[in-house]
Amino acid sequence: MAKQSRSGGTPATAALTRDGVAYTAHPYAHADGERHFGDEATAALGLDPERVFKTLVVELTGGRGGLAVGVVPVARQLDLKAVALALGAKKAAMADPAAAQRSSGYVLGGISPLGQRTALPTVVDASALAFPTVYVSGGRRGLQVELAPTDLVAVTGAQVAAIGH
Repeated sequence: MAKQSRSGGTPATAALTRDGVAYTAHPYAHADGERHFGDEATAALGLDPERVFKTLVVELTGGRGGLAVGVVPVARQLDLKAVALALGAKKAAMADPAAAQRSSGYVLGGISPLGQRTALPTVVDASALAFPTVYVSGGRRGLQVELAPTDLVAVTGAQVAAIGH
């Protein structure tokens, strides 16, 4: 699990603060046993599911191998072929959940593209750029952060590509 910063935040919010990125934290009550984390966040906060993005860790093979991150709207699925192509790999598959947690430092349902323990190659779905702000996990279940999509791309060093369908 990600360690809390001294200010009571998460590594994700600490990374945004350190980089001087404007964001708004949106906490909500996470229900124990809930496993549809993105749907829970959109319902709890009354948000458009196209504007709330989930963070998915994938395993790349061929060309550039290893773990990587795809960030797509909760209303869509990650196109594994598209994320592999964007990152110069032959194939992508969903990473083992334990590997995703170890690499990111976060628990499932709280994996943020921000402030990960190990910085991974990241691709943000191009649809994010259609909004003035988007929402991503703030680094724990029950916390979303709202920020400009251009800031999300800059802080994560992400590429932008059409990776959701």
